[in-house]
Amino acid sequence: MLQSKYRSIFTSASKTERNANFENYWIFTQNHGGELLEEEKDLAKKRAKLKYFQDNPIRLRKPLEDSEAFYRNYVEMQDDPKTLDPLVLVLSAIYKFARHEWVGIKGAWEVIPNMESSYTIEDKISRVHLAEEFCHVRLFDEMLRTCGLDEVKWVPLSPMKEKIYEQFPKLPSYLLDTPAFVTELMGVTFYCHLDDLIGKLFIDEPEVSARLKEILNEITIDEVAHVGQRRNFIGPIGIRVSKFLVKPFYTMFFRDIPEMAILFDVKQMVEDGERFDYTQLPEAIVSKSWVPSYCKF
Repeated sequence: MLQSKYRSIFTSASKTERNANFENYWIFTQNHGGELLEEEKDLAKKRAKLKYFQDNPIRLRKPLEDSEAFYRNYVEMQDDPKTLDPLVLVLSAIYKFARHEWVGIKGAWEVIPNMESSYTIEDKISRVHLAEEFCHVRLFDEMLRTCGLDEVKWVPLSPMKEKIYEQFPKLPSYLLDTPAFVTELMGVTFYCHLDDLIGKLFIDEPEVSARLKEILNEITIDEVAHVGQRRNFIGPIGIRVSKFLVKPFYTMFFRDIPEMAILFDVKQMVEDGERFDYTQLPEAIVSKSWVPSYCKF
């Protein structure tokens, strides 16, 4: 049996190792995303990639049979989700997942110092990280447009949830870093399972399936790097706490999106999160992303 190339994401790392990895990640992220366009919350290379998708659109040959069901349920579920077409369910699940990310990064953008006021490499990395997340929301929107959904509105969550997301980035690092890492890990888990589902649900639309996967890969490559970057903030005690938090965080978050329990095996997603290492991912994704040195053999 071949030995894995990678260690668990929950592998311990010394402060010295993590400091060196911050330096390495900063080099990676500057090359990966290109120039930060701070006023636009954008990155030059990411903007160019989105423009490519927009200038070379691919759309469903056979429109969704019931797009009205999507628009009726994509913000808040109104119907019994078990009665909805799986295509409607997966597209509304994509929107709801992305919407949570959008709300979270809006709050964090106002708290993290801008690049001019960022004096540590960690703050600089965090600023670019958030810009990448804004790019992801634009890419998710393009995924929905690929399926003929051109009237999607990105609307706030409930006032209480909005307030929680606003306050979360203001927590001290010893409280913030661990849940932030787990949420990034949850994103990668979701994207991996979503990629498999897209291949099954869009089997009769191979061009659309390929485009959706291409867009999702752009997001996943970033998110894989974010997992390593966020893990890099966490010391030996915090990383043990992180593994403990995977099950309650995944379960709580996915329960808030009723489509998830119908579309996905949430128990398997939890297990994937708890045992995550980079061998779970296609090498084509990992090779374009970033992995902490202490997660490599």
